[in-house]
Amino acid sequence: MFGNTQRRRGGISPKLMIAVVLAGFALSKYYCNSSFNEITGESQHISISPEQEVAMGLQSAPQMIAQMGGEVQGTQYDALVRRIGQQLVDRTDASNTVYRGQFEFHLLADQKTINAFALPGGQVFITAALLSRLSTDGQSIDENMLAGVLGHEIGHVVARHSAEKLAQMELAQGLTGAVTMATYDPGSPNSGYIAQMVSNMLQLKYGRDQELQSDDLGVRFMLQAGYDPERLIDVMEILKQAAGPNRTPEFQSTHPDPENRKEHIRAAIEKYQGQ
Repeated sequence: MFGNTQRRRGGISPKLMIAVVLAGFALSKYYCNSSFNEITGESQHISISPEQEVAMGLQSAPQMIAQMGGEVQGTQYDALVRRIGQQLVDRTDASNTVYRGQFEFHLLADQKTINAFALPGGQVFITAALLSRLSTDGQSIDENMLAGVLGHEIGHVVARHSAEKLAQMELAQGLTGAVTMATYDPGSPNSGYIAQMVSNMLQLKYGRDQELQSDDLGVRFMLQAGYDPERLIDVMEILKQAAGPNRTPEFQSTHPDPENRKEHIRAAIEKYQGQ
């Protein structure tokens, strides 16, 4: 009896062993699922196929449209969104991806939310509130600015950011479970909070990197399609003004600060114009 007690005290606790196994499983699953993205030139850890991405996007699109006031149809504005979006696909490297025939561009009726976003597989959205601000004269829509917004969202799709994010979230959940197991203390209410912070920090970092990569791809697609990438910098100014002086600090947001994004956009313009 005495000898058994000594082995338990001197060895690894069962709780820690389970935590190690959980972490190992999550890491193994994440790093074993790897694919090369020809658009970005990078290897990605992704656990779903492009076909699954397309299905996810198509399934989610009606709900997103309903949540944002419906879709604007039969006007010159939604026709403009579709025309420029399709040009950015057909005239750029995006046309060489498996998503080429899957892209659909939607103008949402929401007049308050200044936003644009993409679902997995090629469903791209812009709100009427943002579209109305893409003007240099207060009347007509600046097509170059619109191309910058849509090019950025196309970048998210072809870079497979949603699929990449899903794999990262699965990893974060696995590691969170492992940290929770290893640090859980019934007498310490902060033990679960520590685990959640690990998960949040992982996800925030990846979100900022993906936004900057989409800005880079947006510049690339604008140049390939014959649009002026300098206008994407003007879009950043619109986002900055819309956020106001009390906007969330960059380190607390998945999106980089518009001022920092301007610097990256200028660098991307210089890079691609020199090619």
